[in-house]
Amino acid sequence: MSNTVYDFSATTAQGKTIHFSELKGSVVIFVNVASKCGLTPQYEGLEELYQKHKEQGLMIFGFPCNQFKDQEPGSEEEIQSFCQLNYGVTFPIMKKINVNGDEAHPLYKFLSSGKAIRWNFEKFIIDKDGKLVARFDPKIKPEGIKSTVEFLLSESGIQKSKL
Repeated sequence: MSNTVYDFSATTAQGKTIHFSELKGSVVIFVNVASKCGLTPQYEGLEELYQKHKEQGLMIFGFPCNQFKDQEPGSEEEIQSFCQLNYGVTFPIMKKINVNGDEAHPLYKFLSSGKAIRWNFEKFIIDKDGKLVARFDPKIKPEGIKSTVEFLLSESGIQKSKL
């Protein structure tokens, strides 16, 4: 069993594989997302957080998931277009995955540690050493995780992501 996210990789909506070992020294947020959810406006806050802190080493990855009441039915292209047009999202949107069950992406099996993801927009924060340090309920808006992110970014060893 892995102790860090550095043992995992995932594919962007455009088909590029990202090896999370490339993120050493960065603070990372992983969030399962959906386009047709009451929480979808959180994209705006996530993008603001990303823009404010990406130069200090923050990375955010959105993982579309259709496991919660079919709220992410679109294709990879439709999801990407929706995120950019409606919320100006510039952080990576990944290929659609499952976050729960036997077919869950290995990263999410690691992040959830067997405790099911409850809904869209559950947020996981990873420290600069690749360790999971916080898990936030979907209803917690990005503003509510800001202090945790800023604290982790302020720790010594700040490094801008290579991605």
